[in-house]
Amino acid sequence: MFLQMESVKPSAVTPSKSKLARTFAKVLHVRAVTGIAPVDGLKNVKVDADLNNEANMCKSAINKEDEVLQKRKATEALLANIFASISTVKASYAQLQYAQSPYDPDGIQAADQLIVSEFKTLSELKQCYFKKQFDPSPDRAILAAKSKELQSVNRTFEITAKKLESQARLKESEIIYLREKLEEANVQNRSIEKRLSQSGSLSVLDNLHMSGLRPSHFVTVLRHAVRSIRSFVKLLVNEMRSAGWDIDASVNAIIEQNVVYWKEDHKCFAIESFVCREMFDSFNFPNFSLPNESLPDRNKRQLFFGRFNELKSVKAKEFLAEKPRSPFAKFCRIKYLRLVHPKMEASFFGNLNQRNLLNAGEFPDTNFFTSFAEMAKRVWLLHCLAFSFEPQASIFQVGKGCRFSDVYMESVNENDEEMPVESEPQVAFTVVPGFRIGKTLIQCQVYLSQHQGKVKNFTSTRRR
Repeated sequence: MFLQMESVKPSAVTPSKSKLARTFAKVLHVRAVTGIAPVDGLKNVKVDADLNNEANMCKSAINKEDEVLQKRKATEALLANIFASISTVKASYAQLQYAQSPYDPDGIQAADQLIVSEFKTLSELKQCYFKKQFDPSPDRAILAAKSKELQSVNRTFEITAKKLESQARLKESEIIYLREKLEEANVQNRSIEKRLSQSGSLSVLDNLHMSGLRPSHFVTVLRHAVRSIRSFVKLLVNEMRSAGWDIDASVNAIIEQNVVYWKEDHKCFAIESFVCREMFDSFNFPNFSLPNESLPDRNKRQLFFGRFNELKSVKAKEFLAEKPRSPFAKFCRIKYLRLVHPKMEASFFGNLNQRNLLNAGEFPDTNFFTSFAEMAKRVWLLHCLAFSFEPQASIFQVGKGCRFSDVYMESVNENDEEMPVESEPQVAFTVVPGFRIGKTLIQCQVYLSQHQGKVKNFTSTRRR
């Protein structure tokens, strides 16, 4: 069974909807007029208020940061001005010191005024700090202060440079003066060495007669001989060092024994010992290393004393040039060839020219040979004087290990503070031989070593 439904007419529904819409519109209009907002509108108003508060807080923070920044810049400007003034005071004080010597009154007055002015500036800066009166343009003030400080620093450097230049000139003048004094001292030393090493130093023996010979005269000649030997040894050591020689190996080869030296420079005594050993070899024989030299049987004392007087007042170099075939010239030639080994000469001078000249009967014109000739002359004179005595003087030395006796010996290192005092010091080697003239004994000079082994008794030996 179908039910018949009645259709709804549009005219019946539309009027009721329109009425409802008009009611809502009135309500909304009333709320708008009375200020009553909807829920979404209330939320928007609250957000705007929060934004305004945050903006105000940001502005306040920015203002505080700007204020802190301004204060910091003002403080930096104040400190920059203080440091600039201090640098100016330092520069002015440096100028004041520089103007003192040489004395410059205008420079002193200008520096003094500048120092007073800067102290006033510092006082003003202090007052500004206490009163909080800062520069309104701190950036410009900082730049100006830095510029002023740099200028003061540059001025200080310039004054310091002038001061150093002045000191350098003063030092140069002192160096020139000291060089002149050194040259004068060297001239005096050369003059003294010349007087000691040449015949002029024996002028005290000019009026000596054979009848008036005394052991003291022999001692005088011996002292001059030892000085000339040590002068030659010094030259020899310098040549060895210049040639790059091993001094230790050379000394060990000379002594042929292991010796403990108290000081490094004591090794020169070993070289001196070697030179003395060669130069005084055959001293006890009248012909003194001249095997083919014939001597008269009579009047030998007059012969030797005559040779002594002939040579003592003449330079060795001049005598050799005048009498190249004399006994002294032969003595120089033989002693040089024995003392200076060919390898030594070649090492020192790069050739054997001096040796070749001597073998050819001539004499070298070198400082080395001149020093040797003066030494040989002293030893030759000592030998001539020794055989002028009656009885003749004799020579002796002591060997290694002998007990030291201050009657026969004199220690070359007795004044060494590092050397301990021993109850029985012993001899390492003889440096300079000793002599006997009748009952007079002239001590030999020895080098004392550290106590080793058994001590031997002293025995006098003649040089052969």
